[in-house]
Amino acid sequence: MVDPVRTTHHLTNDPRRLVLRPFIPGTVNFGGDQGRLERIISRVLELPGSECETILDELRARNQSRFPDLERKWMDHFEIARHRIPSFDPPVDEAQALLIGATLSQGYAYEGAALTNPSMVAIGQTHSGTQSFVMSARAIGEGHISSIAFITGAVDDDGEVMLDQRHPHVSNGWRSPPTYSRQAFTAKLDELGFTTAATRKTLELLPQAFTAADMASALDKLLESDVDDLSAQDAVKRMHWLADSNYELGFDASLPVSEHVISPAAPVESHGIEDARFVRFVDDGGEVTYYATYTAYDGVRILPQLIETVDFHSFRMATMTGPALNHKGMAIFPRKINDEYVALSRHDHERSYVLRSEDIRTWNNAELVFGPEQTWDIVQSGNCGSPIETDAGWLVITHGVGPMRRYVLGALILDLDEPSKVVGRLRTPFIEPSIEESHGYVPDVLYSCGSMLHGDNLITPFGYADAGIKIAVTPVRDLIAAMD
Repeated sequence: MVDPVRTTHHLTNDPRRLVLRPFIPGTVNFGGDQGRLERIISRVLELPGSECETILDELRARNQSRFPDLERKWMDHFEIARHRIPSFDPPVDEAQALLIGATLSQGYAYEGAALTNPSMVAIGQTHSGTQSFVMSARAIGEGHISSIAFITGAVDDDGEVMLDQRHPHVSNGWRSPPTYSRQAFTAKLDELGFTTAATRKTLELLPQAFTAADMASALDKLLESDVDDLSAQDAVKRMHWLADSNYELGFDASLPVSEHVISPAAPVESHGIEDARFVRFVDDGGEVTYYATYTAYDGVRILPQLIETVDFHSFRMATMTGPALNHKGMAIFPRKINDEYVALSRHDHERSYVLRSEDIRTWNNAELVFGPEQTWDIVQSGNCGSPIETDAGWLVITHGVGPMRRYVLGALILDLDEPSKVVGRLRTPFIEPSIEESHGYVPDVLYSCGSMLHGDNLITPFGYADAGIKIAVTPVRDLIAAMD
């Protein structure tokens, strides 16, 4: 019998933690009438200059202590509005631009509803037996829209966990477009069913590596060609939707990681960024990259996405392709096996499969590894984060769903050289919700997106009932010894 020790830590959502997001009337979510946005801007431009300055001073006094990047965000939101109005050409001074941006902004309590589903990775070197870590968490706000929040801390050789204080000020960073691969872009259009004669014609105009400006130029040429208007407009919409799903996100590197939050920043993420599973990946040369898989959701479709970072201050968000990625819950192994990237995924919704690929963004094959075996995982069995390498094999913390939709954690061991082979399995739950942990926004759910091994101890952060996050510490030898 395994007896994980819960620490005294208890993280809950804090509605005072805010980010600034666009509020654009005239879009589908805020009114639907494009002319509404133009009318709002016209009202701002009709204000006398002195009144603009007075209003801005009042807005600064009320909001600067709540939003550290206030004016930069106002200008970003002004630019969003300007690009939505093709005929926008009146001269605008800085005060007018700032006030337009402020009018088109809203504070958003990104964890106002819940804070849950954490993952944990080691960062930096071990000092005197103490290892620093970054913990990600699914933060859920108004409209059940999810973001990725960060908590930092350290764990010592005795398994004592220390969490850094969370700062009330946070930033959701600054988005910029990346360089795209035409081959990968074409494959994803095909996979989404977005390929048409018009998209193919546009792709033929692009180089193998292209920028957002290259795509805009190619789409302009498409609109001027003999392709009918409806087909051309449809191609513009589809290609922009996919291009916007790939982007880079930057933060002020002088600020702590805990002051960063990754909020939805693309159309595909408009209904949330769900359950990031971070892994500390070490390549063959010893270089460390942090990857995370997450599910982007736009209210209609889900899209598996990959995050890449080396420092948790700058991130690359990219779409992944391949028929093996048709569901949530993918977790990447922390190194290559037999010169291939390897991952676990709940490929058929209820059982777990091993995926292998030479390209971390393309996954074509899935091989069944494990599925429900006990009453407590009779509905489904999947991973709770990336596998952890031990002398006994790859330790996988699992989740099982049983009667009454009760989620518990389990554990198993996969062969180090052939991860499709299960060599040990816990027959009873590893961690299950107490009575207190069964009540919350989503009752009876205990879930994790990734544990960390330090010395002899497994550190497992877990969310319970979408009401908060706790941490359990377990001697890893005891856990492995309890398996068949």
